[in-house]
Amino acid sequence: MAEMKRGANVALTREIPGLSGVVLGMKYSVGAERVLADNLVFAVILVGADGRARSDEDFVFFNQLQSSDASVQRIERAAGDDAEQIEVDLAAVPADIDRIVAVLYVNEGPGQHRTLGQLRSCVLRVLDLADDRELVRSEELARSLATETAIVLGELYRHPSRGADWKFKVLGQGYAMGLAGIAADYGLPL
Repeated sequence: MAEMKRGANVALTREIPGLSGVVLGMKYSVGAERVLADNLVFAVILVGADGRARSDEDFVFFNQLQSSDASVQRIERAAGDDAEQIEVDLAAVPADIDRIVAVLYVNEGPGQHRTLGQLRSCVLRVLDLADDRELVRSEELARSLATETAIVLGELYRHPSRGADWKFKVLGQGYAMGLAGIAADYGLPL
């Protein structure tokens, strides 16, 4: 297991020949803050070369359990210590998808203002789909969060010069405007 800092990346398929799929695991701790825990959403956005989602079908979350091509799907019951997991079949991801962006956001109703700054811990893990072995994990991302209500945790992306090779990068970019801010940046219609 290697811990990765913000901005660091790793060539997954080059370093692990034969890697055909990964699981993105979201591990967090909210302490006694149950309202926050009940309103956290882990999701991914499939993004093309232009940095935009093709449609709302490229958003995989609790209301849309898989991408339209079934290459990316939520796992019903997360294994191990992860709160939530999303499976990615790397070989099945359509050729016009360059990145799979992992996000965490607060999905709350009016009057329940919560922020990600209340998290005690927030780590994104990448596991080998074949055997659930942890390949890498992000550094602790909760320390840098304050008033943000969404965060882009990291991304799986195709190597620009070798489209079949997949890399992973830790981002840790917070958003004060929640999912709306992320949707605007990635062209996701809400």
